Amino acid sequence: MHKLIIKNLYVKVADKEILKDFSLEIKSGEIHAIMGPNGTGKSTLSKVIMGDPTYEVVSGEILFDDKNINSLEVDERARLGIFLGMQMPLEIEGVTNADFMRSALNARDGENFKLFQFIKDMEATVNKLHMDKEMIHRGVNVGFSGGERKKNEILQMNLLKPKMVLLDEIDSGLDVDSLKIVGNEVIDYYKREKPGMLVITHYQRLLDYIVPDYVHIMKDGHIIKSGNKDLVKEIEEFGYDIKVSKNSTCVVKEKVNNE
Repeated sequence: MHKLIIKNLYVKVADKEILKDFSLEIKSGEIHAIMGPNGTGKSTLSKVIMGDPTYEVVSGEILFDDKNINSLEVDERARLGIFLGMQMPLEIEGVTNADFMRSALNARDGENFKLFQFIKDMEATVNKLHMDKEMIHRGVNVGFSGGERKKNEILQMNLLKPKMVLLDEIDSGLDVDSLKIVGNEVIDYYKREKPGMLVITHYQRLLDYIVPDYVHIMKDGHIIKSGNKDLVKEIEEFGYDIKVSKNSTCVVKEKVNNE
């Protein structure tokens, strides 16, 4: 059982406070969705968990498996098993997808890295994601469309097999067919590996495929309400101006079976 705990987190960037007393707990086998207006700190949250040095943690803790990771670098957090599927994946000139992933796995696994299994897994995942096979021999995200970049993030997730998955608007830039492919591949990975999962999105359509156990509304840098998947329907009907009761930030106990 792996666990990510965020305690009373305050974060700022360029002297502007973004996250304010933010707390959340995610365990293995749980899917949490965070929704909320633009500019409320959703993407900041994912980047801070991953260790982006742009953001300053003023106070609070990020714990992974009871270890404080506030001071760890991005690569150290990745080695622990935390993965971020980025909203805007970067291009890396001169490094092919295959070389990038082989280097990452080799650095993590050392002498346990198996080249033949890596090639087999990469080819199988490329086929499932309906990606052009030539893409694995091209520079990372170089010349890729928005949808191709998102599929590439899911390819990396499948090969790295993380214990905690953060997906930051992985649905943006996807057409209807690609959304179905990506959504199904994410939930297939979830069923196989049972990671903890945090899905940041604006749209219900992604959550039709990646059905969350818990849904949180984020506003002004913290969670204002939590519930089960039915909360998404409230958001669809009323927007983010949902009435908040005194104990609405408590996580509900009902859990959806994603099997």
